[in-house]
Amino acid sequence: MAEPFSDSEADIAARLEPVNIPALLATLIHFTGNADHLDAYPLPVTDVSTWGDENGGIPLAKQAEARALAAHHLARWRDAGYPALPRPSAAAVDRAMHFVAGGQVPAEYTDLLTSELHLDGTPTASGITIDAPDEAKAEFPVVVIGAGMSGLLAGIALKEAGIPFTIIDAQDRVGGTWTANRYPGVRVDTPNHLYSYSFEPAHEWPYRYSTGDVLQGYFERIAAKYGLHEHIRFRTRVDGATWDGKAWQVKLDSGETLPARAVISAVGQLNTPKLPDIPGVGSFAGPAFHSAQWDAGVDLKGKRVAVIGTGASAFQIVPEIAGDVASLAIFQRTPPWLLPSAVYHDKVPDGVRWALRHMPFYANWNRFGLFWSLTEFLRPAVARTDGWNQPGSLSQMNADLRMLLEAALAAQLGDRPDLLAKSIPPYAPGGKRMLVDNGVWATALKRDNVELITDPVAAVEAGGVRLASGQSVAVDVIIYATGFTASEFLVPMHITGENGVDLRTQWDGDARAYLGMTVPGFPNFFMIYGPNTNIVVNGSIVFFSECSVRYIMGCLKLLIEEGKTALEPRPDVTAAFNDRVDAENARMAWAAPDVNSWYKNAKGRVAQNWPFALVDYWNATRTPEKADFEVTP
Repeated sequence: MAEPFSDSEADIAARLEPVNIPALLATLIHFTGNADHLDAYPLPVTDVSTWGDENGGIPLAKQAEARALAAHHLARWRDAGYPALPRPSAAAVDRAMHFVAGGQVPAEYTDLLTSELHLDGTPTASGITIDAPDEAKAEFPVVVIGAGMSGLLAGIALKEAGIPFTIIDAQDRVGGTWTANRYPGVRVDTPNHLYSYSFEPAHEWPYRYSTGDVLQGYFERIAAKYGLHEHIRFRTRVDGATWDGKAWQVKLDSGETLPARAVISAVGQLNTPKLPDIPGVGSFAGPAFHSAQWDAGVDLKGKRVAVIGTGASAFQIVPEIAGDVASLAIFQRTPPWLLPSAVYHDKVPDGVRWALRHMPFYANWNRFGLFWSLTEFLRPAVARTDGWNQPGSLSQMNADLRMLLEAALAAQLGDRPDLLAKSIPPYAPGGKRMLVDNGVWATALKRDNVELITDPVAAVEAGGVRLASGQSVAVDVIIYATGFTASEFLVPMHITGENGVDLRTQWDGDARAYLGMTVPGFPNFFMIYGPNTNIVVNGSIVFFSECSVRYIMGCLKLLIEEGKTALEPRPDVTAAFNDRVDAENARMAWAAPDVNSWYKNAKGRVAQNWPFALVDYWNATRTPEKADFEVTP
């Protein structure tokens, strides 16, 4: 529901100065009922030639014209008493979608993109209704492990469906990664108007990419709004769960056992900190801690600090602490590719917040534009072309992307050729996680008290870090920004399925699941953000979690409505799915044999990433196919 306003037409046009013009023009179809006004505007360009220009190259004069047109319609609507807006025709919606996307939207995306627009009202968490007596639902309790983004989403969907549930979380509050990670500078690298539940879009985001405390606060408000706290057991761990033939027996660290007809693991992939495999870790005499276990009691001011690692956490920590420490030694094994975004730390402009609050459907089209821009823009550029043999790239598109990213680095570090040489990765873009960059990393590296060290680390010693060259770097504090044991899914829990088989033993370090969620031999056990559901260059993980929860709720619907005991995926279906995933992953930059990253497990297989288009996962998870499962009466 849009909020009333009293601004003059001229003031409205001025307020709209920072809004997204393609989204603004698309919104006007709701005021006119058609898309005829789009004839007067050029299609926005959505390729690398307009990187950083959210308006896709639309001339400034046409942008001003669009704001004036929108202000006119808004003022007329206000003066008429805010009447219900006409329903735009399907043709108008279709044309507006194509306009925002900068051209023809592939036919296979139409249903997905129409669904993401939510023009018929705010959706529910899963869209699943279970048509069964309350007694049948009451006999189907579910345990959810984790109260982060995915666990709360599962809880909301279960509550909406009337299924009893308990959420278990080791922390003292909701938020998952945004509660655990409290290091300086922590923030999301997906635009916040996309990194939020589709049914709770939150117009109040203060930043385009919000900080960890803001995100934790969002999930706290969501938990309160949907009454989830009464279902959550905080400061409690799940030691394991055992299938007894009819239900799961979930063992807690308190010694208590909870029966559950289904278990949903929402612990994700990035929840267990990983220390580097370096001799002497643990022998340092001073404070030393992992970035995900930040010790707020350690005052870094005036200290000699070492940061080991240059991944996502280090990238955010270093600019925040560089100005406070006496010296900062950054130990880098391999540099990351940086994706330039001048607005990465920017606040959401007041005009955008005004439009989100006062202009009906602008939020829908703004989110749609963000969704499309992150859907498939980069994915083709990180896929291999057969026969391509140019070092450091995989295809012409990948080589063009490399050239663009190298130019962005050169613009920042051209005056420091020593740093530039250390900052250009040798591998193809997409091989490792690419980091959103607004220039603060390069600024920090150029400080007089900061040194980027690329000599290999030989050992950690009581007084600091010893390099392979024999040089010792004396420090007062060590920060390990070395990531997580991502491929060790479900650690340290023991999930015991049919015939007493332990899931991690069955996986043997190579986790596989059907659609990343279900595993043969483990009935009614589901995972969100499980094997091969990480996305690298396309979309938001929230989207994937919503797809997964919808699918899981569909499975529960099947069981409860049909009065069945259990279901598990067929082994042949699961194997065929993983074969397809492996074949497609082999084409992607992150599978290159010369690239070592957390995307690969100890066996060298890419066990983390989803290599296909987002629409493929959306289609695959819309409704469970009963034929894919073995169903127990």
